[in-house]
Amino acid sequence: MPHWLIIDLEATTDEGGWPVTEMEVIEIGASLVNRQGREVDHFQRFVRPQRRPLLTPFCRQLTHITQANIDAATPLSEVWPLFERWLGQHQTRLEGWASWGDYDRQQLELEWQRHGLDSALAHTPHINLKQRFAKARRLDKPLGLNGALQLAGMQFHGQQHRALEDARNTARLLPLILPV
Repeated sequence: MPHWLIIDLEATTDEGGWPVTEMEVIEIGASLVNRQGREVDHFQRFVRPQRRPLLTPFCRQLTHITQANIDAATPLSEVWPLFERWLGQHQTRLEGWASWGDYDRQQLELEWQRHGLDSALAHTPHINLKQRFAKARRLDKPLGLNGALQLAGMQFHGQQHRALEDARNTARLLPLILPV
């Protein structure tokens, strides 16, 4: 049975947002699901940012990630190989990977380049589920994840702006977006 990988990242930011080039990943959440959106496996790790290791008060409040979580984490150059090893066991059944919007793909590509990392995901098809959902529902403009869930008659499960919870909630919309 084919699987899809849903990825969500949390990153350093401040009120008003930062350009993607200024942001660094602080949490990776990945939910490996079947086409019905049921989780088969998952991956979650905190990541210690290198350029701005101190989280802004806005970032801590938004994500509910503490400075202690980040201080105890390892840099992406150490976390990413763990992710690749985890992903490797599922690679043969992986149909593609997806995220809610294009930010996560852009951030990962930037981080891979910045840290000189190679990834199997770079050679795996990516789908922007936010755009696909808007197109499937004939919306004038794409919705945020919570708005899309509500439109689909679902409630958000867990804490918003936490990587694994966001990935899992995104996965719940997968069956409404993917062709059967």
